[in-house]
Order: sequence, then C-alpha cells, then structure tokens
Amino acid sequence: MLGFILIIVGVLAGICNAVAGLASLVAYPALLALGLPPIAANVTDTVALIFSGIGATVSSQKELRGAHHELWTFLPITLLGCIVGALLLFAIPAKTFERVVPFFILFAAIAELIPFNRQPSKTAKPGAKVWALIGVFFVGVYSGYFGAAAGVLMLALLGVISSEPFVKYNAEKNMIFAVANVLSAIIYGTHIQLMWRWIIPLALGFLIGGYIGPIIVRHTSTHLLKILIGIGAIILAITLFVQAY
Repeated sequence: MLGFILIIVGVLAGICNAVAGLASLVAYPALLALGLPPIAANVTDTVALIFSGIGATVSSQKELRGAHHELWTFLPITLLGCIVGALLLFAIPAKTFERVVPFFILFAAIAELIPFNRQPSKTAKPGAKVWALIGVFFVGVYSGYFGAAAGVLMLALLGVISSEPFVKYNAEKNMIFAVANVLSAIIYGTHIQLMWRWIIPLALGFLIGGYIGPIIVRHTSTHLLKILIGIGAIILAITLFVQAY
C-alpha cells in the first residue's frame, strides 16, 4: 500500500516538477505525512527526483536539440553550488532545518505566483547576465540544501541569460537539475542511510510524471496550474510553520 501511494505522489510531483519546477511542494509534505522526519523526507525526495529529471530529459529531446553550448555554461555553475548546499544540509542541526523550511516554501510560492521577465538574452544588459550567472550558483546552493522552487528560480534566470525560447530553456532546466540531483544524492549517501524502500516507488512515479510534464508544457498553457500550485504552497507553508513553532 505504501509503495502504491508513493508512486501516485511521485507522478503528481513529477508533473509539477517538469511543468513548474515545484516537485518538492508535493512530495515533501506527503513524505512528512507518511511518517518520515524532515531531513529524511528531503533526502528521499531529492534522490527520487533524479528520475523525474531523467523522464523529462528523455521526453524533451526535441527541445534540447542544439542546446549543448548553453548547458555546458550553466551546468558546472549549478553543480558547484549544489555541492555547497548538500554539505550545508548536514552541517546545520535538523531542528533548524525544520524551522526554516516553511520560509523556503513560502518563498517558493511567491516565486511561482509572481511572473518573471522572459526576455531573450540578446536584449538583456551584460551586467544583468553576470548577475544572473551568479544567481545560477546560488540556485544550485539552494537546490542542494532543499530545492523547492529551485526550478522556478532557474527559469527566471535562464529567461535573462538564455537566447532560446521558454520551451527550450525549460528543457535545459530539467536536464540541469537531473544531473544536480545525482550529485546531491551521492553526497547525501555519504552522510545518511538512503531509504530505498521509499525511494524506489517514489522514483518510479517521478519517472512517469517527469515524462508526462514536458508534453503538458508543449501542448497546454500552464498559467492556471502555476496559480493553483502557488496557492497550495502558501497553505502548506502556513501549516508547517504552525507545526514547527
């Protein structure tokens, strides 16, 4: 029964991740509700999330065609930040993590609800591109530590840096975080015992949801979905704040 529930959670979260970059807003509270402590839930979510990225990357081959130059620019910067963030997760006490998560989720909701500029990089000032690249590093730090809305923040930055349309740099985002989550999982595995009984069914759901998500992006408007996710994230942030404090 637990495995079936985790598959369903993974499918929903995988779709949210590929469409809006907010898988953790579905998977993390579900894992808490099923009985995992905060850091274990975060680690389980991140490791399983690798498969959402794999599914989205496989499904996005059309959009990724010709994007290799940009990927080799953004990916190393993100991975460097990811290493820092993943190490911070175990350097900070678990109680502190539990207390800051509601603020991360509220931040994720705000990032999702406030529209960002998606102008192509050829119209952006050089200074804006430099700051955006620095921002990519800090998004990598954030993704390694917790990650809710890391995808949203990355999309905002790629909207400044990338010369490609949204569907292409959304696909780049999915591939970047697929690799970043592999790196986070390796670091997590050296600090905590990974709970494979939870990770495997959740990962299967992520794989399915991650494959479906880019198809939704390709054929439908995601504006309403983002509003619903953002409102749900605010409610979740308030709930976790009350539980933590």
